[in-house]
Amino acid sequence: MNADSITFLNFDIDQFYLEIAENTLESIWSQTDCYSSISRRWQAYLNQVALDTFLPWLKDEQSINAKVWPNPSALPCFCEVVDGVAIQFEGIRLILFPTDTLDLNELRVPQEWVDIPSWTGDYYIAMQVNPDDAYLRVFGYTTHRQLKNKGSYDPSDRVYILEENDLTADLSILWIARQLCPEEIRQETVAPLPTLSLTQAENLLIRLGKDSILVPRLEIPFHLWGPLLEHNGWRRRLYERRMGFTEQWSVRQWLKTGISQAAQDLGWSITQWQPNLILSRGSQSVSPSIVFARQLVILDKLYELRVFPQGNQVDDIWRFELRSAVPGSRLPQGIKLRLLTEDLRSFDNNEDIAITSVDLLFIEVSLSPGEGLIWEIEPTPDNYEPEILRF
Repeated sequence: MNADSITFLNFDIDQFYLEIAENTLESIWSQTDCYSSISRRWQAYLNQVALDTFLPWLKDEQSINAKVWPNPSALPCFCEVVDGVAIQFEGIRLILFPTDTLDLNELRVPQEWVDIPSWTGDYYIAMQVNPDDAYLRVFGYTTHRQLKNKGSYDPSDRVYILEENDLTADLSILWIARQLCPEEIRQETVAPLPTLSLTQAENLLIRLGKDSILVPRLEIPFHLWGPLLEHNGWRRRLYERRMGFTEQWSVRQWLKTGISQAAQDLGWSITQWQPNLILSRGSQSVSPSIVFARQLVILDKLYELRVFPQGNQVDDIWRFELRSAVPGSRLPQGIKLRLLTEDLRSFDNNEDIAITSVDLLFIEVSLSPGEGLIWEIEPTPDNYEPEILRF
């Protein structure tokens, strides 16, 4: 509900308010215990309160398709190292910056949300969360372009700052502008980030993965931090290291002890499979007893990605397969299955494409112990986030 249906003390009629449900405040704190410090836990708490309050309203009033970006399971990896949380719908990305500061007079946006190309938003929204009085207030918003052109940059904290006078206070103007000016340029061009080698990334993960480093984002130059954080697999590994978790993505370990909880949260499961016939490009028949599988939704249709050892495990040959999850259905023409190295490089025979409709796509690779791979599919599955599977 908004300010028209509830009463706030000293509320500004030009700003937007939502009441925070009592059960939201009571339940979220217990769900945000996996962080390396109390300050990161508190910010994650504010982020989740803002999401659980603002997102349902957004779905009801603007778009039923609005959702957390990139997906809810990725939130801890973001909240551990940077403030802010994102919502995406209809090609628009909103970045929310909730705070419990009472005398809010500016919007402070971490550089990551402005200068990492794949993170940039269309709109940046300053929010005040008041758990004591159970309300959320939208203080104001701006666009990426305005932030880059009018905001000041503070190199000590690596934040862009926009003063209150440069923010639009009335949130309803955002929705009106989208309707009246759909071609408005909201984003400024952002330069691509440099690439990191695998060795560089490993060294940075070791260094920054120590929870004794309270603010890892300020420990290294942005030209190193930005590409490390933009890489979904490395960002997840950084979070897991800071939390002291054991390796969550070792497929060899899955064979011994079962799939990790982190992988299960993303949809991986284990199945028993004894095929009678392998339809492939002249490959030998395989009979794995264990298959790791993940169901995917691509253009509203259900598919299954399978990973399993080919032949004897000592051969270190692994097979990736993509199939329809609907019995009797085939893969459509044009769909692609691709593998990349951990540092996002291609290699020989790393892609299979359906030239016509087919029963399956597959790639077989010989891997050294400890080697990591990232799988991709075109068209991109719903809620896809690149992950490093280690072998």
